[in-house]
Amino acid sequence: MKPFLTDHFLLKTKTAQALYHDHAADLPIIDYHCHLSPQDIAENRQFENLTQIWLAGDHYKWRAMRTFGVPEKFITGDADDYEKFEKWAEVVPYTLRNPLYHWTHLELKKPFGINQLLNPASARDIYETCTRLLQGPDFRVQGLLRQAKVEVVCSTDDPADSLVWHERLRSHGPGGLQVLPTFRPDKALAIDQPATWKRYLLRLGDAANIEVSKYKHLLEALAMRAEAFADVGCKLADHGLEQLYADDVTESQAKAIFKKAWTADEPLTKKEVRKFRSALLRFLGELYHQKGWTQQFHLGALRNNNTRLLRQLGPDTGFDSIGDFEQARPLAKFLDKLDEKNQLARTILYNLNPRDNELMATMIGNFNDGSVRGKIQFGSGWWFLDQKDGMEKQLNALSNMGLLSCFVGMLTDSRSFLSFPRHEYFRRILCNLLGQEAEDGQLPPDLDLLGQIVRDVCYFNAKNYFNF
Repeated sequence: MKPFLTDHFLLKTKTAQALYHDHAADLPIIDYHCHLSPQDIAENRQFENLTQIWLAGDHYKWRAMRTFGVPEKFITGDADDYEKFEKWAEVVPYTLRNPLYHWTHLELKKPFGINQLLNPASARDIYETCTRLLQGPDFRVQGLLRQAKVEVVCSTDDPADSLVWHERLRSHGPGGLQVLPTFRPDKALAIDQPATWKRYLLRLGDAANIEVSKYKHLLEALAMRAEAFADVGCKLADHGLEQLYADDVTESQAKAIFKKAWTADEPLTKKEVRKFRSALLRFLGELYHQKGWTQQFHLGALRNNNTRLLRQLGPDTGFDSIGDFEQARPLAKFLDKLDEKNQLARTILYNLNPRDNELMATMIGNFNDGSVRGKIQFGSGWWFLDQKDGMEKQLNALSNMGLLSCFVGMLTDSRSFLSFPRHEYFRRILCNLLGQEAEDGQLPPDLDLLGQIVRDVCYFNAKNYFNF
């Protein structure tokens, strides 16, 4: 048997090893979609221990622990930090073949330099070693970003959020690192929950210094906040939706639906919700084009499935799954409505259901118009698909139906400052695919050409596409 997690991890051929080590391994990281805290970066946060930086907020690990029978006390409850870590260490050996096993050991290796396998026997030593390292300057947040060679971080921010931390980072940020906001106005679309939606509009109005009590005020507030985001360097917008909405709707209909939701006690119909979302998304798509931004659509999550635990723990705690929503027709119509007026921004599409891989890979070709290299992108494997099998299937679908060479590559989509080895994971998988096919005679044995494609996909395409 081969040893685990060597320098040639996942690289099965000599060509794959040469592509990774000579062309990919040392490239900087552009993390153009994540959920890192800009406040933590601006304040150069120092985490007290390994549990706080590694387990807190990580619903991937939480799902595994619940599956293994760990009580909630040791996951999100009031157990002390070492007790929580100890329980995680008990689970890790039994995550074999889940990507968590690979990620866990890659994240211990970099940045901590730990090559031990995590299990109950090694838990105390690993916890104490990492916790001790976390007290040093190189392991504060900015030090961790430097160690990972992170060049750009794009956080995910609501239009109603304060941009104070981004403003501080823009004027007094660490040299060599850009931290930029991403505009995510999904809460403005949540008109199906009128009480929550109206409370949100009050927050949005406060941020924009305008009373949002009419549809036109909502559009004005979103445009004003987009301008504020642009002032601190924003270049991307993002939406997490079940599907796109592209119903035919007039402005007067959108105004009437807004008024009904704002003033009436009766609930909106499903048709009214779809029409409102369609109108607002079209407005936002035009706004993104006007600003020269890239719009991202994460499609297909079925969220908050466990009502009891949602009430107990809140959203984003590990109770979401893959949905089976219709994607092709509304997505095509949405993109076409914008393209028809030549107002279709750069766009990245991410699917959560793997059945939609080829759908997305062919959809992007409908709207690439020669104006920008890879203008419409099929995004990297997302959430449940950002693992070896999911990444390979995404890369194969994109290669078969589009141009892999134009792909903008990997992102972490993470809340953890230890998650950057996911870029390494992706780079190894990419190099292994190309290296294997070169050795099989399916690709020419041209390391210069293959190496250039690897460098582009891992770094340069994103740098040029987003104009960072």
